[in-house]
Amino acid sequence: MNPYSSLSTHDTICALSTAPGTGAIALVRLSGPKAVEISNESFRTSSGKQLLDQFETHTSHFGYLSSGNELIDEVVITVFRGPHSYTGVDVVEISCHGSEYVQQRILEVLINAGARMARHGEFTLWAFLNGRLDLSQAEAVADLISSRTKVAHDLALLQMRGGFSQKIKEMRSQLLDLASLLELELDFSEEDVEFANRSQLKALMQGIIVELSMLASSFSLGNVIKKGIPVAIIGKPNVGKSTLLNALLNEERAIVSDIPGTTRDTIEDLITIRGISFRFIDTAGLRAHTTDTIETLGISRTYDKIKEASAILYLFDISTITVEEIEILKEEFRDHIDDPEKHFLLIGNKTDLMLEIPPHITALFDLETIFISAKRKENINLIIERLVSTVKNASISDQAIVSNARHYDSIINTLKVLNEAAGGIEENIPTDLVASDIRSALYYLGEITGEVTTEDILGNIFGKFCIGK
Repeated sequence: MNPYSSLSTHDTICALSTAPGTGAIALVRLSGPKAVEISNESFRTSSGKQLLDQFETHTSHFGYLSSGNELIDEVVITVFRGPHSYTGVDVVEISCHGSEYVQQRILEVLINAGARMARHGEFTLWAFLNGRLDLSQAEAVADLISSRTKVAHDLALLQMRGGFSQKIKEMRSQLLDLASLLELELDFSEEDVEFANRSQLKALMQGIIVELSMLASSFSLGNVIKKGIPVAIIGKPNVGKSTLLNALLNEERAIVSDIPGTTRDTIEDLITIRGISFRFIDTAGLRAHTTDTIETLGISRTYDKIKEASAILYLFDISTITVEEIEILKEEFRDHIDDPEKHFLLIGNKTDLMLEIPPHITALFDLETIFISAKRKENINLIIERLVSTVKNASISDQAIVSNARHYDSIINTLKVLNEAAGGIEENIPTDLVASDIRSALYYLGEITGEVTTEDILGNIFGKFCIGK
């Protein structure tokens, strides 16, 4: 059963909105038609008066919270009256001391007075149901809370303020006008009248298709901004991949050993560099033959990570590599090098072991190799500079970028039916079929902003929120 199917905005809900645990202060949030009334039962101003129901909206007041003769805490209460509140109905926020006992006791008092505990994301769900946010803005709230970098923060903030949903609503409005004209034609089908000029109709659809295609293509950028740019460290066994991972993270994250094949599985860790999250992946060493079953599985996963990665660091031992191996490198990973979406960096490691300049150094220069000593952490900054430069254009500004997989799926579905509609107009198919495609496009776009939704979608989205938001 969907736990969100029985929710009612006629309830009054409460929850701890700060992280659980002991801190300097904590915030308990209460929202609903009886939020002020319930809070007023236990709150007294510093002068001892019970005046919460008389306070103006968006004002804060110092006083005491009690249960009968039990003084619980000195608090500051802030009143937000609906509809000008986060949820669209009355909200009361209680700032108290961060004692876990105090937090729990305040919640008990509110529940005994008629409130109930909020479910995950229920405050934001109410904001959506009461028209304070559309669905994509509500999802951006969760993205803002979980953002780890400035770029991810900027993207979530832009979407929360409606930059992305406004563009979707504009396209949906245009399609709605078209659908209305086509439906009108169907009403007068016996009189053979045409209310929607087919050339203009096709031109408008093509314009929307172009915009949607740009949004769809932005998903690869939005996804890595949100989740971190995956960087796979690959190479033969014992070339220093784990040592490089430790050097990049500046901590001993991976086990380092002189024994080839030590890394049997992938090891991942996230680090933020200049506002950009990179997800470094240390992989099992690549070699043609191994009798170790576990190592074979590790190598298989390495190739999977190569496919997933946005950037690949191919590490080799500069002190032992040969010209023949360099030529093989060029061919072996040409598919990855030629992929415009994938950045391939050659890293020559173990410069500390070089006794003299190798004869093949010119060929390595031609391949724009970065020379490092992972063991001594020498020239690690050059790798970081190159990685940052590959995403230097990942600034958000005011452009609409898709970072949500649900939105991306809806856009792809919209593109599919609009392309079918545009092709149908070209082939002069019946009006009712074109109208059907446009109705489908309206449905898919409506899924993004919440004009079309289901209880299951709401449960899936808001169930991932933290309680208290």
